[in-house]
Amino acid sequence: MITAQMVKDLRELSGAGMMDCKKALNETNGDMDAAMEFLRKSGAAKAEKKASRIAAEGICRIAQDGDKAAAVVEVNSETDFVAKNEKFQTFVEAVAKQALNTKNTDMDAFMAESWILDGSKTVQEALVEQIAVIGEKLSIRRFEKVEATNGCVVSYVHGGGRIGVLVNAETATVTDAVKDALTNIAMQIAAMNPSYISRNDISDAELAKIREITVDSALNDPASLPKPILQKLIERALNEKAWSDEDMAAYEAEKNNKFLFNFLSKEAAAKLAEFAMEGKETYLADKIFCGLVDGRISKQLKEICLLDQAYVKAEDGKQTVEAYLKSVAADLKIVKYVRFETGEGLEKKNENFAEEVAAQMNA
Repeated sequence: MITAQMVKDLRELSGAGMMDCKKALNETNGDMDAAMEFLRKSGAAKAEKKASRIAAEGICRIAQDGDKAAAVVEVNSETDFVAKNEKFQTFVEAVAKQALNTKNTDMDAFMAESWILDGSKTVQEALVEQIAVIGEKLSIRRFEKVEATNGCVVSYVHGGGRIGVLVNAETATVTDAVKDALTNIAMQIAAMNPSYISRNDISDAELAKIREITVDSALNDPASLPKPILQKLIERALNEKAWSDEDMAAYEAEKNNKFLFNFLSKEAAAKLAEFAMEGKETYLADKIFCGLVDGRISKQLKEICLLDQAYVKAEDGKQTVEAYLKSVAADLKIVKYVRFETGEGLEKKNENFAEEVAAQMNA
């Protein structure tokens, strides 16, 4: 006979729901070990059924070993509701500790490791059990461990786990001031999301691509082109009667207006852009145009390179991150950072919660 105490005991051991525990005991004639195995297999089946569903919510968590090592993980769920669940958050914290203690960098090898909380199961099996208990598709999406050799590692978690950041820096002397400064930089990375530490990290191929995109963007926005170039494009449009009569009249009426393009049609602007792209090779040899492109590229690099960014707490609003770090310690150098943002790059399911509940009730 299956007693309430047996169900209670199995529930405490497995974390599964009461009805699932009762079913497992009934199926195994009250054998606790067999019931646990039944629940594991049941969880695997549920996980397989949920495999095609979208899990783009979740949280990032960080585990740290003093100031010499830290690991950040992202674990996804289907809904934000589950991401706020204490059981889910406790599981993610354990995954972060697993990542801190692993020697693997490959996800498959990581998932095959013995689970840090129970060596009798793997990380994958622990995940499957959580799927069975929580009832949603869950996914350990990524992890990264950072270790300091000649300096320290600091961490920062933003928005309750929406973003997790690790910063690894080198310095001869690790002081509280250094750690505080690096924590400030971790916050900057969370907010500003740079792509590189410095310009030196950008390959020649990447720089060439940035330049190509900037050139094409400038030529396709004739209103922003240098006046001598723009005027030649307009003269060509007039001479070739490439504009409509309405645009020709609008130009004659507003040609001295700095807001001229507010009076021209989109078609007129598109024709100028077409002419500009046709003359691309000529403009690439034009010093004025190249100066415009160089200025735009420099502005982009200040946005995407951490050391070139304006330090967000700078009193004058101009001090760069690089200058700020030097003001703290002359030899302080950031060698690596990791920034995880929950759901970054994942397709999110757009659904109506009320409709989903109604559908489940009707089913």
